[in-house]
Amino acid sequence: MTAVSAIDTSTLRLGIMAGDGIGAEIVPVARQIVDAALSVVHAPPVDWVELALGSSAIETHGTPIPEETLDVLGTLPGWILGPHDSASYPAEFRDRLTPGGVIRKKFDLFANIRPAAAFEGVKSTVPDMDLVIVRENTEGLYADRNMVVGSGEFMPTPDVALAVGVFTRAACERIARAAFALATRRRNHVTIVHKANVLTLTTGLFRDVCRTVAADYPHVVVDDEHVDAMAAHLVRRGGDFDVVVTENMFGDILSDLAGELSGSLGTAPSINASESRVMAQAAHGAAPDIAGKNRANPTALVLSSAMMLDWLGEARSDPVLSLAARRIREAVRTTIGSGVATADLGGLASTSEFAEVLYARTIRR
Repeated sequence: MTAVSAIDTSTLRLGIMAGDGIGAEIVPVARQIVDAALSVVHAPPVDWVELALGSSAIETHGTPIPEETLDVLGTLPGWILGPHDSASYPAEFRDRLTPGGVIRKKFDLFANIRPAAAFEGVKSTVPDMDLVIVRENTEGLYADRNMVVGSGEFMPTPDVALAVGVFTRAACERIARAAFALATRRRNHVTIVHKANVLTLTTGLFRDVCRTVAADYPHVVVDDEHVDAMAAHLVRRGGDFDVVVTENMFGDILSDLAGELSGSLGTAPSINASESRVMAQAAHGAAPDIAGKNRANPTALVLSSAMMLDWLGEARSDPVLSLAARRIREAVRTTIGSGVATADLGGLASTSEFAEVLYARTIRR
């Protein structure tokens, strides 16, 4: 899942988009921490490319996702995407695919990787949770992923609404391989989540393709669960799971649940990746109610950026990038563990205060 092709690998040029809401506060923190970690491990600095997206792009370009932004992204191996608040856009943009959705679809970012792990110093329902949900990101039961044109939802009459779900063998196989490859770098355990007792053909195909791929990974323990049972298992015994692979909508729901059970969506990172590109994007939204108040928690986006560095390190066979990612994760862990946290985690630190401590721990020799 990390074979970079047709992209210049001689320098590390990365895109950065602030997005909406709290994006203007947390994206600069993520950038600062990435730069700091790279400097400590003596990696070349990033050539950041700032790109228009969201409400500000509507004002300057007449659209939340300008073509020139997409054109530049096509020349880059990775980028940081801040949250977007599509509900606040003018009416003509609200029913369109979100900016993140447009990017995901254009660059075939088929793997949404969402870790959920408890942090010392953060109250959690499942304190021993340490899992990764590998979510198929291009089709499944989300209608907006399934059409070349249109949303995949339609109404034959005003009283009947239908949606299209799509499962293809090719998409199921590539996400399964991403999950099993990840498991070999963790604890060699994959749980396949489906609803094949009811959605026999669609999620049944997903389950069966994952089982077929499992034969190529004989050292990985494989089990499977119905999605409703899996939700209960996460609450009751979330620490028993390692890598969870599932379809789009199930993955979205379960990853939010796992994030909250492990502590907070404010600490829940994620990347969206293809074979050649990676996008760091926190699992949470734009939080417009606290935007501009210096209260936002940058942890999830900072950790997402560390995941991006890990992906790029593997893609470019550059262990220094992975060292930088490890330094970021350790700085986050020790910062929160020391009691420095934003209000959503029960702390008293502002965004800027948290960022200041995190930066100091990142550059500490």
